[in-house]
Amino acid sequence: MKLEIQIKTLPTQPGVYQYYDKNGTILYIGKAKNLKKRVASYFNKTHDYGKTNVLVKKIADIKHIVVNTETDALLLENNLIKKYQPRYNVMLKDDKTYPWICIKKERFPRVFLTRNVIKDGSEYYGPYTSVRTAKALLDLIKELYQLRSCSYFLSEQNIEQEKYKVCLDFHIGNCKGACEGLQEEENYNNDITAIRNIIKGDFKEAIKSFHSLMMSFAEKMEFEEAQKIKEKIDLLSNYQSKSTVVNPSITNVDVFSIVSDESYSYVNFFKISNGAIIQSHTSEIKKKLDETDKELLELSIIEIRQRFNSQSNEIYVPFKVDLGEKIKVTVPKLGDKRRIVELSIRNAKYYRQEQFKQIKIVDPDRHVKRLMAQMKKDLRLSEEPRNIECFDNSNIQGTNPVAACVVFKNGKPSKKDYRHFNIKTVEGPDDFASMEEVVFRRYKRLQEEGIELPQLIVIDGGKGQLSSALKSLDILGLRNKIAIIGIAKRLEEIYYPDDPVPLYLDKKSETLKIIQQLRNEAHRFGITHHRNKRSKSALENELEQIVGIGKQTVVSLLRNFKSAKRVGLASLEEIEKVVGKSRAIKVYNHFNKNKN
Repeated sequence: MKLEIQIKTLPTQPGVYQYYDKNGTILYIGKAKNLKKRVASYFNKTHDYGKTNVLVKKIADIKHIVVNTETDALLLENNLIKKYQPRYNVMLKDDKTYPWICIKKERFPRVFLTRNVIKDGSEYYGPYTSVRTAKALLDLIKELYQLRSCSYFLSEQNIEQEKYKVCLDFHIGNCKGACEGLQEEENYNNDITAIRNIIKGDFKEAIKSFHSLMMSFAEKMEFEEAQKIKEKIDLLSNYQSKSTVVNPSITNVDVFSIVSDESYSYVNFFKISNGAIIQSHTSEIKKKLDETDKELLELSIIEIRQRFNSQSNEIYVPFKVDLGEKIKVTVPKLGDKRRIVELSIRNAKYYRQEQFKQIKIVDPDRHVKRLMAQMKKDLRLSEEPRNIECFDNSNIQGTNPVAACVVFKNGKPSKKDYRHFNIKTVEGPDDFASMEEVVFRRYKRLQEEGIELPQLIVIDGGKGQLSSALKSLDILGLRNKIAIIGIAKRLEEIYYPDDPVPLYLDKKSETLKIIQQLRNEAHRFGITHHRNKRSKSALENELEQIVGIGKQTVVSLLRNFKSAKRVGLASLEEIEKVVGKSRAIKVYNHFNKNKN
């Protein structure tokens, strides 16, 4: 009753809502354009996602904060989530271990790499997700400019009183000796301004300045100094060429994209300055409820922009997101802008693939859980297909018809559960009738022995084979207990019972790869059995072809020697013990006539 009253009296303004359980523990924090409408939606329906239903049952109290705009709601939501870390909210991984480039707030500022951000007025650029990238940029700066590395307090008074002496850096040309007053503060600060631009990705001014200086030295015939400046220009140009150039007209823009599976989402971020990508970062987000890509991307954009201290007024995204009026949101449709969004999506996908490979090694349980959840979604199943069985028929020119059943458990072959079937009731090459027979025999036996049924049956073939398998399931009363699909070879289309329109899965999807692997394994297993049966049959026929030998003799030989091949390898004395001397000579001569 208390909750109903709270919901009815909620305002229709934008704001942030907080859910609490009966113990006063905060469960979930969310934002909304319309608080009343959003909160009411949680209680007006049964949610498809189980965790959302669990959350709603636990809610005992609702609190809210009204704000002026949607942007304010986004920022407040982000800050509250980071502060309280509710159980049902997604959390982006922390960035405490990432390095920053710091321009220290002091006379003759130092420029160095740090992992500790101190709010003392100093400038911090980053964070850099790659230490190598940050160090490479810092090495470039040190090659171009002569900066002090000492931590002396270089006040005017201390320099005038000659408190400090130049160190080794001065003597090897890495510093101009500001500690002894050998470099003016204005000259040093000009270098810092150029460094600031380089860190931001703007190389034009630095190259222009160095070019003017080089020409000045050349005019004065100081060619050695001019050559040093030329080398610095080459260094800058070389570093700039290594940046991913997208389009010189695209400047001061952030690009975001997202790819998701059932349990995780991956958000990629590009920072573009002067037509080049100067920062790239991908975050992994574990889903807590059934969050949409739109919700996750909005949350990530706010968090990542705060983390990277981005002041860009425009962002590119693959679909529309609500970020308020202060940020211009562009969804590019074509051209260079669209290509940069596609590049961002590609990076998110690559990152996801790398994570998959690592997880498969270090956390196989998580890999299986994710794969099963993805297959359940892709194949529109009511439960995860932990146990899958696939059937395939094999007959060549109508001879020796056989069938194979292969079993996959948790996405991997379970070879001890594979089964062969010799077709017993079907005359001639009839794939449909053969499929009906083996499916009936397989599941009748599982029922009789009380063995657990699979969650999914895959039939190698199209509508015909699928219909035949369904007849057997109907007879056994299993039609509604086991999901069944057919996969056709030509276009890899997947057929469902009573649905004439096939499903086409993405050719690169893991679900299709598992289904193809099942089909190929069933085909291989069936063909191997078929070949063995034909070979055995051929050998048995060879015994029957021996002149003067009857069926009873053939049976006696096979009963003792187990195969025609072993009969052919036996000595005359060994054969004689089984079938007598006269017939033994005929059998022995048949197999050994070519040896003499």
